[in-house]
Amino acid sequence: MTTRIAMWSGPRNISTALMRSWENRADTFVCDEPLYAHYLRRNGRTDHPGYQETLAHHEDRWDRVIQWLTGPIPHGQEIFYQKQMAHHLPEGQDLGWIDGMLNCLLIRDPRDVLASLAEFLPTPSAADTGLPQQLRLWKHVEDKTGETPPIFDSRDILEDPRRALTEMCRAADVNFQEAMLRWPPGLRPTDGAWAPFWYNQVKTSTGFRPFANKETKLPDRLIPVWESCQPLYERLFQLRIRPPDNPTS
Repeated sequence: MTTRIAMWSGPRNISTALMRSWENRADTFVCDEPLYAHYLRRNGRTDHPGYQETLAHHEDRWDRVIQWLTGPIPHGQEIFYQKQMAHHLPEGQDLGWIDGMLNCLLIRDPRDVLASLAEFLPTPSAADTGLPQQLRLWKHVEDKTGETPPIFDSRDILEDPRRALTEMCRAADVNFQEAMLRWPPGLRPTDGAWAPFWYNQVKTSTGFRPFANKETKLPDRLIPVWESCQPLYERLFQLRIRPPDNPTS
């Protein structure tokens, strides 16, 4: 039995730490943002750190990437964990190719996303957060399956990694492994060519860092963006897999 997990996140989330967690399993092959090069080329996003390096080292042809993502799992592994960025999906692109996967959504409070993203892209848009695309993914999966896709909030994961990962494994119909809680520090061959530009924090990590509850203040230029993102986040947040001791918040 083989399993494909597409974890659709926005930027500046814990998506790379989550990839580390799954990569530390003996039965899993992971890939890092396989649609990034196509996204950069298609949109001419030369403002992204690592733009040239990404195009030089990664496949940017959509059909070839999709063929690889839906083809045989590399190295004969049982699980193919795909760390995906929702905003890398082209607008209006047919999503039928994802139907054979377990599609999960990884969300984070857009105030925190925007504050962190602005350190790399000074004027991010709502589309840059991935939230509009995550809403589209949610609707697609519900229309196809009649069920809500598994949705995980980064705060819930950081507050109780074991519980959240157990729920994630249950959704994928695989067993949780203790190895998912700790991993060796450093960059690795499975990281994208953009890792030296974006992964300064995760490269020193050996596990999920505890959640830090801090008040995030956005610059005035980002307030309208946050206001457009917040209702999308709240909609998905209410559908997330919730901690059992906090069923309504």
